[in-house]
Amino acid sequence: MYDKLDAVVKRYAYLTDRLADAKIYENQKEFKEISAERAGLEKIVGLYQEYKKTCSDIEGAKDILKNNEDSELKAMAKEELDSNENLLEKLKSEIKVLLLPKDPLDSKNVIMEIRAGAGGDEASIFVGDVYRMYQNYFKTLGLRTEIESISKNDEGIKEIIFSVVGEKVYSKLKYESGVHRVQRVPKTEAQGRIHTSTITVAVLPEPDEIDFELDMNEIRIDVYRAGGHGGQSVNTTDSAVRVTHLPTGTVVAIQDEKSQIKNKDKALKILRTRLYDQKVREAQAKEAAARKGQVGSGDRSERIRTYNFPQGRVTDHRIGLTLYNLESIMAGDLNEITESLITHYQTELLKGKSEDSE
Repeated sequence: MYDKLDAVVKRYAYLTDRLADAKIYENQKEFKEISAERAGLEKIVGLYQEYKKTCSDIEGAKDILKNNEDSELKAMAKEELDSNENLLEKLKSEIKVLLLPKDPLDSKNVIMEIRAGAGGDEASIFVGDVYRMYQNYFKTLGLRTEIESISKNDEGIKEIIFSVVGEKVYSKLKYESGVHRVQRVPKTEAQGRIHTSTITVAVLPEPDEIDFELDMNEIRIDVYRAGGHGGQSVNTTDSAVRVTHLPTGTVVAIQDEKSQIKNKDKALKILRTRLYDQKVREAQAKEAAARKGQVGSGDRSERIRTYNFPQGRVTDHRIGLTLYNLESIMAGDLNEITESLITHYQTELLKGKSEDSE
């Protein structure tokens, strides 16, 4: 561990020197990459410095206990020793977590897609409920959102696609991908029976230009006249856009904007993100057998969470977490769920590293 930490400190010093060189500002891409890498190392360097200082303080206290006859001074040294030994263990645990391999996607913005699954109108209503839950959660995190596409029916939302922008967005939202199940009495249920409905949530990391570039020679773009649900927002011009990625057959159709250009830009953005997600998932599948500490597969078909309204209960099936504060969770308080998932994931990774080192 100490060799790794010394290497991190050396790298941090090198990056600091690079940023002090005025020439770095001539290349904005390089400046951005170096600044981001240095910022990512800053916390672990600070903890390591505190760790070394604490080790020094422990040795000093031990020296007093061994070589000093003053009972009052020895009592103070013993108290300081106990405190610093506890602090040392805490610092060691934090440093081990920070040394875990980083998910290269964690810093990405995302495109989220929420779709109604089984359950008819009740599933569509729940799409709207979960979308509002996320919107409230995003506000607490200071994240910005923009709707890219929305399809409604009489009761709710069949599908909504939106972007989420901010700091390390994917790291906060990646565990939301999968099937979310709701158990409650629908408004339309006259007999008061509990129904079970499902929706799917997809969290797709949004690539930068340098990550993934669309080959426009592989894209077919069709335009057509937009139509709105129930006769609403029907355009009289061919503003709706459908883009097709010919090699994979992936299709994205957008008609929300009155401008054909805006619809085309949105469609290409979503297509690019979906193709990048496919690429990422293929790479992860190849590593899956060797990976440890995985929290579920992230598959959209995997049931990850149940929201039981009659019991006021939310259960995350991947880690066996059950909470009885459904109302506050639906109001956007997802911190306990998110932190529990992250802690579980980190613990499994640490276990995997311990097994590998044996």
